[in-house]
Amino acid sequence: MTKPIVAIVGRPNVGKSTLFNRIVGGRQAIVHDEPGVTRDRHYSETDWAGREFVLIDTGGYVPESEDVFERAIREQVRLSIEEATVIVFVVDGQQGLIPLDMELANMLRKSRKKVVLTVNKVDSQKWEMTPIEFYELGLGDPQPVSAISGRASGDLLDIIVEGFPDPVEEEESDHMALAIIGRPNVGKSSITNALLGRERSIVTDVPGTTRDSIDSDLVYEGQRVTLIDTAGLRRRSKVKENIEFYSTLRTIKSIQRCDVALLLLDGAEGLMHQDIDVLNEAVRFNKGVVIAVNKWDLVEKDEKTADILTKEIYAKVKMFDYIPVIYVSALTKQRVFKALDLCLQVYEERGKRIPTSELNDRIIEVLRATPPPATPTGKQVKFFYATQVRESPPVIVLFANEPKHIPESYRRFVERRIREIWSFTGVPLTVQFRNTKPE
Repeated sequence: MTKPIVAIVGRPNVGKSTLFNRIVGGRQAIVHDEPGVTRDRHYSETDWAGREFVLIDTGGYVPESEDVFERAIREQVRLSIEEATVIVFVVDGQQGLIPLDMELANMLRKSRKKVVLTVNKVDSQKWEMTPIEFYELGLGDPQPVSAISGRASGDLLDIIVEGFPDPVEEEESDHMALAIIGRPNVGKSSITNALLGRERSIVTDVPGTTRDSIDSDLVYEGQRVTLIDTAGLRRRSKVKENIEFYSTLRTIKSIQRCDVALLLLDGAEGLMHQDIDVLNEAVRFNKGVVIAVNKWDLVEKDEKTADILTKEIYAKVKMFDYIPVIYVSALTKQRVFKALDLCLQVYEERGKRIPTSELNDRIIEVLRATPPPATPTGKQVKFFYATQVRESPPVIVLFANEPKHIPESYRRFVERRIREIWSFTGVPLTVQFRNTKPE
């Protein structure tokens, strides 16, 4: 199920990033008293009262400025409004209502989205009467909060998630949904067209020409596949940050909907920082992943072979060395269908279930032969039982007498041993440790 998107918007220095950090429970966004510090997007999955959502922190809105960063921020706010399920409009309760707030309120009213008017910096009773003036914005009841202390933040979250659907288990489909993801202009639409054999998406050399995520059905080797072509920007933008910002929002939605993500890289550039961000998102959502290095026909093979580039990729993402890498060309269709074969293999791996008897016979023996370190009191950790409690994505539970004392390094060791025996190629694997053997 696609999770709702909540966008925090407002003019500079009203405390948007502080509120973002308060809601997600950590200092993920840069917080500073200089206006305009948050220039690009920050986003995080979070939840409240069992309702999960994606929270977006945007830069401060400054209208009609010619500053390149402020123009980028204005566009980000517009894009966030367009994408969001709920908009949290933050104003400054201590500074009071100013014309910039009114201008942004006018834009928000036109959006016809749910807007939660949030009056920040109401840190004590001294400021409790100030929210009254914000009724002039015509956005309903102002909600006074203190992002820095957390005052009334729970009440605010109750309002934000009101109407969100109850969490439900993902329904297993009978075919693979494949999201083609990656940075703008790496060839996502071209790969889609190569697989479909027709011009389903418009392809140009301008980054971000795809407006919406487009689903297309393909029958390949008797199997149905739904292709999700991840979107870019609606129109050309002079500000590079906005292309990446919009692409990120759409990519999050596409990843949530897929079973397997095909991450495209540019063969001439290799794995970039933004690629790693996208890869982390796919793994965090527990989706199967295949890395495809596109435009391989344009790369001088004397300078960089596939083996060398693969080693460079794994060196940058050591924890993801279970993800397969393949080299393709959307232009010549070189290995494009082999990439699809690989995605189907990962899809099968994601749905694999290990019989309980086989799991216990093989992994418990390994763990008993190489046990974790003793607890601080000198007690030996003993494993009793193992079972796979779900697939798509796979979750394996190991029962032990002292699971809380199992160090992270040993948990990674267990995952590696499971992969050595049962592979789970391209699939994030959740290994949980619980106390004692179940009844």
